[in-house]
Amino acid sequence: MRVMTRTSPVWLVLMLLGVTPVLAQESLHITPLTYNNHVVVSFELNDAYNDAVREAIASGLRTTFTYTLELRTPGWVDRTVGTTVVATTDQYDNLTRRHTLTRTVDGRVEDVLVTEDDAVVKTWLTKWSRVPVADIATLDPSRDYYVRVTTRSRPLGGSLLGLTKTTTGQVKFTFIP
Repeated sequence: MRVMTRTSPVWLVLMLLGVTPVLAQESLHITPLTYNNHVVVSFELNDAYNDAVREAIASGLRTTFTYTLELRTPGWVDRTVGTTVVATTDQYDNLTRRHTLTRTVDGRVEDVLVTEDDAVVKTWLTKWSRVPVADIATLDPSRDYYVRVTTRSRPLGGSLLGLTKTTTGQVKFTFIP
C-alpha cells in the first residue's frame, strides 16, 4: 500500500529558501515609565546573545541590533504617539581582539565604547535604559497606551537570503498624571 502525503507549496518554498519560523526563543522585557516629562522605555532582550551571534562577531562581521520603539493608543485604528529607533553595532577587530561598540538614537551617534570584555558587549547589544519615546504633554490623562518594541538583528537571519530575525513585544499601561 502506498501512502502519499501532501505538502503545502508555501511550506515547501520556505523550506527550500532556508526560512525557519521565528519562535519566541528570546524573551523581551519592556518597562515604560514617565521621567523628566517624557515617556521613557527600558528593555532587555534575553537569550539573543547566543552562540550564533558570538560566532558572527568573532568572524569580524559587523553585527547590529536595531530596536524600533513605538508609543501607541489602542483603538479601531491605533494611533502612533511617538517613535524612536535605537541601534547598537559591534565591529570586532581580530588583530587587536577589541570590540568597537556604537549606540545610535534616531540615526545620531550617542556613544562609542571600545572593550575586550564579552559581558560588556552582551549588555550593550541587548539592554537599553530610559530611551525617550514621547513627551508627556502629548498624552491624554487616564488614557490607555501601549509600547511596542520590534527588534532586528543583522547579519543573523533565519534564511540563506540574509533576511533579518525579528522579535516583537508590547506592554500596556495607563497614563495618570
